[in-house]
This record gives sequence, structure tokens and C-alpha cells, in this order.
Amino acid sequence: MALPPGKGSELKRLIQQQLQKMDVHGRIREVLAETIREELAPEHQQLSMEDLIKALRQRGIIDDVMKELKFVTNIDPTRRYLYLQVLGGKAFLEHLQEPDPLPGQICSTFTLCLHFRNQRFRSKPVPCACEPDFHDGFLLEVHKESLGDGSKMVDATTMLSVCDPVHMVLIRTDTFGETTLVASYFLEWRSVLAAENGITNIAVELLGVGTESKVSVGVLNIRLEMYPPLSKTLSPEITNTQFTLERQKIAEKERLFLVYAKQWWREYLQIRPTHNSRLVKIFAQDENGVNRPVCSYIRPLRAGRLLDTPRQAARFVSVLGYERAPVIGGGGGKQEQWCTLLAFICRNKGDCEDHANLLCSLLLGYGLEAFVCVGTKAKGVSHTWVMTCGTDGTITFWESLTGHRYIHRPINPDDPPIVEQPRPLHPYRTIGCVFNHQKFYGNCQPSDAVEVCVFDLHDESKWKPMSAEAIKSVCSPGTASSVPPFPPLCASAIDAAVTSNDLELQLRILVSEHRKDLGLSTVWDDHLSYLLSPALAAYELERATGISAGNEEFQDAVRRAVPDGHTFKGFPIHFVYRNARRAFATCLRSPFCEEIICCRGDQVRLAVRVRVFAYPESACAVWIMFACKYR
Repeated sequence: MALPPGKGSELKRLIQQQLQKMDVHGRIREVLAETIREELAPEHQQLSMEDLIKALRQRGIIDDVMKELKFVTNIDPTRRYLYLQVLGGKAFLEHLQEPDPLPGQICSTFTLCLHFRNQRFRSKPVPCACEPDFHDGFLLEVHKESLGDGSKMVDATTMLSVCDPVHMVLIRTDTFGETTLVASYFLEWRSVLAAENGITNIAVELLGVGTESKVSVGVLNIRLEMYPPLSKTLSPEITNTQFTLERQKIAEKERLFLVYAKQWWREYLQIRPTHNSRLVKIFAQDENGVNRPVCSYIRPLRAGRLLDTPRQAARFVSVLGYERAPVIGGGGGKQEQWCTLLAFICRNKGDCEDHANLLCSLLLGYGLEAFVCVGTKAKGVSHTWVMTCGTDGTITFWESLTGHRYIHRPINPDDPPIVEQPRPLHPYRTIGCVFNHQKFYGNCQPSDAVEVCVFDLHDESKWKPMSAEAIKSVCSPGTASSVPPFPPLCASAIDAAVTSNDLELQLRILVSEHRKDLGLSTVWDDHLSYLLSPALAAYELERATGISAGNEEFQDAVRRAVPDGHTFKGFPIHFVYRNARRAFATCLRSPFCEEIICCRGDQVRLAVRVRVFAYPESACAVWIMFACKYR
């Protein structure tokens, strides 16, 4: 990296400061004195440079210095950074009784995920404990110089206007790889701008999520530091005044929107009293129990080079795990929890609302006119899905949990009985409202049944709109808004080939053990196993694009591999998790699959093939095919 003139000396100064802070010179003097005492007492030999370096290396001082300097040289002197260190946790009382894990033993872990101004970080997993041993540092870029004035560096006053918080999400992963959202916290980092010598230590109390959003789950010790150090800090009065002003501004905007929403709802009920029972959702609670306008959960989201097409985006969303928000106690009530995007993608699973919000955001990013629909499916179960409106008036429904698409063809209730009406293929029954990041429409047609709905959103006799200005005042990203910024999506960290091999080996062992218990021997046919690959690739291609290809070659290859007088049976199955035992147990529940795995007969040969398809974040589609041939 070629530094602009004057910046080289800035970097030297930083390194010098860092060495002074570590008191490197003092430590070298101590080692020198100690080495001379130990080595040179008997005959006054010369102490060479090599001896000194060896002594420094043995005591770990060189490693310490290199670690610190590597960190300092990562700092581009033309940018401002916030160095956030997590220095352990305490009072995670739920893990008070947890025994210390033995070396090599698999245990539950905590992972901390951070998002700040389009940058994402993840801590090393640490064992769950009452005092979890977090020791991680994250270098967050606050500001990079514009190309204009090359020598100008932003000062504390300018940084005070950067109101993005650091969003921290704590995830617990159990011994089976299942994830739980523990806490979601927005850290106000700007207090460091008023800290003496630019360093501040904070104890952050994390509260639970959902029904436990008022309960403390633990405390994290956090240290904040500015790099390069600020030449002049602000007074605490200035920062506190700024925070108060921002809070007042947000509160006032939210109050005005609430007044408007109440007025809109009154007008909506005046159209027809039965509207009271329609699913018109204006606000929804996030994981921290905060009520936010539904439009704020959506934002056009670009996937960069991670996803190429809208249908591939729909496939990605469908392989993120589905899990309803946990509810304490019975009664069948649904606990409402619309997660912020970071909490959803870090946990890698969520409710149908989380899936629909993410899919709608991705489709908007691809330039489509997309909306989230709130309504019901069969048996009156409340549900959300996504709808896109084509320029030619075509309405397409997208089911975010499966990736399926349905073209909507409305029934005309005024047609005479002889006219054949289209049969709806989609599972949706009623629809109360549709919304995206800029628009909100309440359904005011005589019936809210989806099959007779006309989606002409510009016709105010069918859809009552909300003021775009009112929505913009509380939902637009940027200054003085309580809406968390959207994080970028990250590439997958899963090695698909290695994971496929691991799962396949584990499944072979499980099948052999299962057959051994039944008194059956197992002979694997590696060639037949390999021939199953094209079928699995074709299944995934069909899910991602809607196009099936390559079936003829697969069938031809299988016919050649199975001699005359032999029978072939195959069973494909699809999962979104990578737990071999859980997958095997599910497979055995299918009578058809169990028949293959427990096959008896003459010259029985078994085959299994696993193919993992990795998607952004840690989402994956896992296809498994069991097969057998026998005479």
C-alpha cells in the first residue's frame, strides 16, 4: 500500500505510540539484565544479538509485539477506526451450574455477531459459562476520507453526527448445532469521543428476547478506543446533548406517525365495520419487544455477487430454517416476534414473517415491485407471503418458506355459473394488507378472500393507501431514525464438498449399524453411489430455477449399472440442516426409505449419495439419496 506523503510519518507515530503503550523498551531491558545474569556470570563471554533475540522469543515478547504491530499496520492512516474489544462476560446466570468442558469435549458455545456501517464481524465461539471467556477485538471503520482534501482527517465533532449504532447479536449454539438467539443490543459508541485519552470501558447489560425482553441475560465488558487517537476530545455535555436531541427528534416523529396511523385506522373502519376482523398489520414487535412500523422491516437489499437471480434469492430464503417464535405456556397462541435482519441471518432461522421480509427486500433489490402480504392460509392460520406486480399487471405470489411461485388469477363472482373459473393453486385464503418500504395498503374490497381479490393497488375503492410521506418520516434509513440499518449478506463459510463427504461417511456408518442390529450384512456399491450425483444436482436446479434437466442421462446410467433380473430402488430426500443422525432418523420414518435401508434378498448392494449446496450466510440445501439393487 503506497501511502500519501505525510501519512508514512503518521503510521510511524502510531507504531511508536503502540510500543510505548506496551512498554516494550522496559521489557527488553528486563530480559537483557536477566540474560546477562544467567549467561555471563562464569566467564565474561560476549552476548550476541542472536542470544538476545532467542531470549526475547522464549519469553513471548516478540510474539506480543508482532501481534500488536500487525494490528497497527492494518490501520490505514487515511481512515478513522473504532477499536472495539470484548473483554469477557459475567453474570450469565443461566449457565451458573454448567461444568467446565473437558479438553476435546463438544459443548454449547456463545458467538457474538456485530454489524456497523456495512461491516460485519463474528467472534470466536466460546464455551457457555456464567463468565464466558470472550477475548476479541474488532476494528470498525467509522469514516474514510473523501478524495478531496487528502490531508484532512475527520474530527470528533464530525463523527458525533455518525448516529449508526453497533448492532450486537449474541447466539448460543448447542452440542447438536442448533442455534438460539440470546440477545440483540444496539451499542451507542460515541461516548468514546468524550472519553479522556480516547479510551472508554463500558459494562453492557444484555436483555433477553421475545417474552424475556425485560430479563437480564448477562453483562459484557467492552473497551472502546479511537484509531488514530483523537487530537481533541469533546466534553461529555456536548455528546449527551446530542444524544438527547436525537432521542427527542425520533420520539416526536414516532408520536406523529402514531397519531396518523390511528386516524387512518378510524377511516378504514368507517368504510365497513367488518374491517375490524381483517389482518391489517401496521406495527409489529421486534426481538427486543419494541413496536416498529411494519414498513421499517423492509429495505431494498442487494446481494452483490452472492445471488444471481430473483428465483435463486427465493431458494436461498427458503433454505434458511423455519422456527416459530418460542412461547411460554400453552393455549396455542402465537408469540409475535419480527426479527431485525441481523438477528435472523446470524441465527440462520426464523418465523414466516422474517422469511417474507427478507425475500421482499431481495426482490426489491432486483428492481421488482414487491410487497409483503399479511393474511391467512388454510384453517385460518395467520401467514405472510410475498407478491410481485408485473408491468403487464401479472400478480405473482412467492411462498418464502418453500420458494414456490404462483400466478394469481382472480375469480369474477359476477360471472354466470356456466363460465369456468380458475382453480387457485396457492394455499392462501384471506388477505388484509400489503406493504413494502415505501407503501402500505389496507384491503377494502367487499370480501378479503384472496381468490376474488383484484390487485389494482391504485384503485382507492379497493385498497386504502397510507401517506407515503408519513411512512418515509419513520421508515427511511439515515438521520434520526430508530430503524436499524440493514447488514450486507456474507458469503458462505461452508465447504460444500468436505461437508458432503463427511455426511455421506456418517450415513454409511449409521446404515451399517442399523442393518447389523437387524442381523443383516452391508455391501456398498461405490459406482452406483456416484451415479446418483446427477439426480441430486437436477433436483436442486429445479428448486432454484423451476427447470428440470438431465433426467434421461441419469436413467440411462442406472439401467446400465443394474444387470438384467435385478431391481433398483432409489429414494431422494431434502434437508436444510447438516446433522446426519437427525436426517437418518427422519429417513427411517418414511416406509419407502426404510424398505431400501433394510433391504433383504439376493446380492443386495446399497448406495448413498449426499450433495450439499451452500448458499450465503450459513444456509445450505442438503440432498440425500439412498438406493439399492438386488436380484
